[in-house]
Amino acid sequence: MKDEELYKLFNTEDCDLEEPKIGHEERFLTKLNESRNIKNTSSESVVRPLWTSWIAVAASIVFVIVIAGSLLNTNILAKPADLAAISPEMKETQEFYAKAIRAELEKVNESKSPETKIIIDDALVQLERLDLEYKKLRIDLSESGKDKRVIFAMVSNLQQRIDLLNTVLAQIEEIKELKNNKNESTII
Repeated sequence: MKDEELYKLFNTEDCDLEEPKIGHEERFLTKLNESRNIKNTSSESVVRPLWTSWIAVAASIVFVIVIAGSLLNTNILAKPADLAAISPEMKETQEFYAKAIRAELEKVNESKSPETKIIIDDALVQLERLDLEYKKLRIDLSESGKDKRVIFAMVSNLQQRIDLLNTVLAQIEEIKELKNNKNESTII
């Protein structure tokens, strides 16, 4: 805008050109100080409820998690049940099978040779499958509430492992006999 246009604008508009009354500044400063005092006291009262509300929210979340965990029967945190957890007799049974399996597995590993490598590797793969099935059965046992059918399946799984290892040992013995017979016939 040009200066002339500004001059016309102020001349045509009704502008308040009067000065404020005497003591205006003191009245303004006292009102300003009063409002600051009111804000300080009100801000302190606002801060406390904010903290208490945050604490209440956090406590509510923890409470909900605890309740949800108990409603889910703590399946997330619980380890799968094992035969040893059922009764002392089942614990003895599990320990017996575990010792027997370890002993048979040691015999199989001691008999490892180039001729028996394929049989032993296949047996180890089958043992791993049986182990995976056993882990599933442990989960089923904890979910079923110690169902006798699941217990029987777990014991059968352990027995299958021993039978597998015994079969492998018998096959290894046959291979050794055939090797010895072949060597005896070639010497004569």
